[in-house]
Amino acid sequence: MYQLYIANKNYSSWSLRPWLLMHTLAIPFEEKQVLFQSNDNSVQFKTFAPNAKVPCLHHDNWVVWDSLAIVEYLAERHAGVWPEDNKARSWARSAAAEMHSGCSALRSYCPFHAGGRFDKTPLPDTVLAELKRLEQLWQEGLQRFGGPYLAGTHFTAVDAFYAPVLFRMQSYQLPLASSLLPYFELMMKLPAMQLWYQQALAEPFWDDEHEIAALGSGRLIADHRPGSANSSDVG
Repeated sequence: MYQLYIANKNYSSWSLRPWLLMHTLAIPFEEKQVLFQSNDNSVQFKTFAPNAKVPCLHHDNWVVWDSLAIVEYLAERHAGVWPEDNKARSWARSAAAEMHSGCSALRSYCPFHAGGRFDKTPLPDTVLAELKRLEQLWQEGLQRFGGPYLAGTHFTAVDAFYAPVLFRMQSYQLPLASSLLPYFELMMKLPAMQLWYQQALAEPFWDDEHEIAALGSGRLIADHRPGSANSSDVG
């Protein structure tokens, strides 16, 4: 059986990608969660990942690291990871690769934090430009392949790659074109997305460095994790 090494669900956007894909496509795996202890987890993570990062997949005495490589490894063994149509598949791979290597301003200004709600307006021009590009990309996929997912009628890896951005939109109240709200709502209601979110809220471990990075120069509106001074029952 596959073993997927991930970190905290509240903080680890890269872990979310293969975890969500495998859950949604019903690919059985054993979850191995190793919590962040600080911004430098290299010694701890090196025990299971050659690059000392998450996610990392173990299978049949073989190790695959990096979320994009993990997805391609799974695609060689399971149907449905990428679209069947070759044009949709090439577009989905291009879009996933763009997400994998891009959006550095958004990642930096709005670190992944599932439980918090933050106000960081006004957003920097660099972040707004990246959000505009994401809107263009999503609209292109939905229009070209008919939706309701980015590359057609079924959830595929390209949707998994953009799932962390959707959580960021929720956490940081980021702007989104009204035409894309149905896609946002569809994705956020996926059973696996809801499971990740609920498990993220239930995590007892908090890391100060991640909390400080998420807040940055912004304002904390609410924290939906139980026990938080700013906890709220509002979704």
